[in-house]
Amino acid sequence: MDAPDMVRRAHDNFINAGAEVIIVNSYAVVPFHIGADRFQARGAELIDLAGRIAREAADQAASRPLVAGSVPPLFGSYEPDQFVSEEAPALYDVVASAQAPFVDLWILETMSSIAEVSAALAAVEKHRTDPAQPIWLSFCLPDTEPDGPVRLRSGETVTAVAEAFHDRVDVFSINCSLPERIEEGIPQLRQALGALGSNAAIAAYANAFEPTLRQLPANAGISGERSELTPEVYANAAERWIELGASIVGGCCGIHPEHIAELARRHPPTTRA
Repeated sequence: MDAPDMVRRAHDNFINAGAEVIIVNSYAVVPFHIGADRFQARGAELIDLAGRIAREAADQAASRPLVAGSVPPLFGSYEPDQFVSEEAPALYDVVASAQAPFVDLWILETMSSIAEVSAALAAVEKHRTDPAQPIWLSFCLPDTEPDGPVRLRSGETVTAVAEAFHDRVDVFSINCSLPERIEEGIPQLRQALGALGSNAAIAAYANAFEPTLRQLPANAGISGERSELTPEVYANAAERWIELGASIVGGCCGIHPEHIAELARRHPPTTRA
């Protein structure tokens, strides 16, 4: 809202580091983060601006990265219990319609429940400009979990998510989770998709947050980052995700251009026409 040029610089930094996909910076343009009154007055305008900035950055880059539309949680990340099904459709309509003219694909990101995914997916299917535009479904995992099936923060299993959306989604992804949890989740996701005969690709992009017990509540400040998660250490984790079946890797909160540069060094970006 105050410095859109900084958003453009961030996109450019990641593109220069080798990113082949950039995500519209509209994740926090929802009532939970900017307030209901401001969202009603300026939500569509700000999401439109975020889409334009991303599109311009991609179009002016020699590598021509793809632009992904961001479809985030509406009522707080990691908070499936706060999801309000009655309010979600109208809000997601604004989120999807405002950035639709600028994107090449869509990412429903940091999803925490099947209900949340259903509402977000319906809006994207309604507003995408081409029915062939890819849709990526990306969910997050809790930082700790007992042995057994890997579950979303809602308690629903990764297998249940695959069963619910395998015929409507092109890529299944795990994001905004600890790298170690992603390593645990990919094999179960791959097994579930295989059992369904799905050809969906698997993606992963972790965060660098400290474990939950040391994080701040949403909107209360800046969560700490793990100092040991250097570009080399992060890339080593991504190599394990690739070995387990991921074909798309990247970074979420706390992952910087230096981390992406190391991933790109090990796996050079493809040339895009």
